[in-house]
This record gives sequence, structure tokens and C-alpha cells, in this order.
Amino acid sequence: MNLDAELSALAVQEDLPADVVWRLLQHPQARRSAALMRKDLTAASIEEVIRLGSARSLAANTHVPARVRARLAEHPEPSVRAAVAASVADEPPGLWTRLADDQDPCVRSFLAMNEHLPPELLAALAEDPEPSVRSNVVQYWRQAPEPVRRALLTDSDPNVRRSAASAYLPPADLVPVLLADPDTRAIAVRHADPSPELARDPDSGVRGAVAAHPNLPAELRAVLAADPDVFVRNTIAARPDTPSPLRERLVATLATDAPLTEWSLSFQRNPHTCPPPTPAPPRLTREQAEDLLDRAGL
Repeated sequence: MNLDAELSALAVQEDLPADVVWRLLQHPQARRSAALMRKDLTAASIEEVIRLGSARSLAANTHVPARVRARLAEHPEPSVRAAVAASVADEPPGLWTRLADDQDPCVRSFLAMNEHLPPELLAALAEDPEPSVRSNVVQYWRQAPEPVRRALLTDSDPNVRRSAASAYLPPADLVPVLLADPDTRAIAVRHADPSPELARDPDSGVRGAVAAHPNLPAELRAVLAADPDVFVRNTIAARPDTPSPLRERLVATLATDAPLTEWSLSFQRNPHTCPPPTPAPPRLTREQAEDLLDRAGL
């Protein structure tokens, strides 16, 4: 671990003496870590963090007093206001409404991520003129009522429609609408019955979605096994119900000279496990912390 990383790890260690925290605040990377994670920042430390230019990290720290986060919600930098908006409580009352009216769409987008928002405010954000705000409503309000889901599934922006089609179970009457929309057709396939028409769609994404359909009949599996697109054939090879002889024949057609494509194809057929998490750094004694700070010139 390099010196910067060691200082950042020390900056989030619990029960550090206040004077050690203060010295760490003079190092940019350690200061950002302390501002974001520490639960015991003093009033003086908070002011020092702001003075030194790490208000954005501080704004995202949910352990900072509410009055400080309300103050940061008025910060001139949108990124700071956005960091507050993502998790702040409505304290003082009216803070959420003020953030929902912020002129910067980034702030409103981050507000849509706030898990504490009431349904009426989320519904208002679902009608925000900025598509990125509406997309975040989709991502973070999975229990939206049907009128809101319908509006988002038929939104004027294709990115919002795609997000909504991925996130929500559409009402039955909207499935044909989503299938007729080129931007949502591939996503909507999972809600329809596989058909020869869909299995021969000009869009390989649609054919790939059909190939992954849990109710794919054997005759369409045979059609898609001969698909010209390597990813569609790979999806058939990855299906647990594909007979072994067919799988072996398909895998023989998937060879490629592109390492990234080869890895992607292989991963779909044989998912890899994630590496174990990095162990937490050892807890430093006061003497060890002092030595680290001295080495860093703090």
C-alpha cells in the first residue's frame, strides 16, 4: 500500500484522537476520506474541510449534523448540492422541495436517488423536464404506482423508455407497444411469447433476447442455433436446456481472435466468481499513526 492509501485508511479508522484527524485533514486524499466517512468530525474539523475545498465529500457524509448539510445545500457548486440531495432528510422542512426546484438537473437527478423521499415528490420528479432525472426515478423507485410506470414506459425520451422497460413489469396492454418500439423491443421480448417473427428479427439484440427466453421452444432454439450473430449462438450454447451435442457444435463456431469478445462469450457460458474482497488494513496504534504522519510530513 502506498503512502496516500495508508493515510486514507488511517483517516477512516475509528476512535482517532482529534489532533491526529486534524493533521490528516491537511492531506487531500485523506481529507476526502475523513470528510466522507468519519462520524466524529468536530465543528472545527468540518469548517477546515470546507475551507480546504472538500465540501462535496462532506456533503455526502450522512453523519454530519443536519444544519451543516442544509447549509451545504446552498453551496454555489452543483456537485456539492447534488451530494447533499442524494441522502439528506427534509431538515429543515422544505429542504427537499428547494432541492427539487434546483436549477441544475444534476442536483435533481441525485435527489431522485434519495431513499427518504415521499411518493408525491418522486411523482413530481418523474415529470421533470430533464430525462436524466426521470431515468433516476425509474432506477430508484421500483415500486412506483401504475400511472407513473405507464408514463415512464411511454416517455418521449428513448433512454427513459429503455430504463423503464428494464425496471418495471409492464401492464399487458403495453407489451405490444413496447414490442413495436425499436428502442424497447429487445427488452420487451421477455414479456412476450417467443415467435418465429421475433426469432428472425433484423435486430440481433432482439434475437439474442429470444435466445435467452425461459420458454423458448425447441424449434426456435434450432433456428437461433444457426443465427449469423456469434452472441446469439453463444446465448443458445449457454442455455441449460440446450442438448450437449448441440452445445459442443455451437462452441466450435464461437472462436474469435478478439480477446475481449472471447472473454465475454466465455463468461456467459461459464460465469466466473468474483475475487475475495480486499482485507481491511490493520488498525494502527497512536505510535504507528504518528510515524505515518511524520513520514508524510504532516
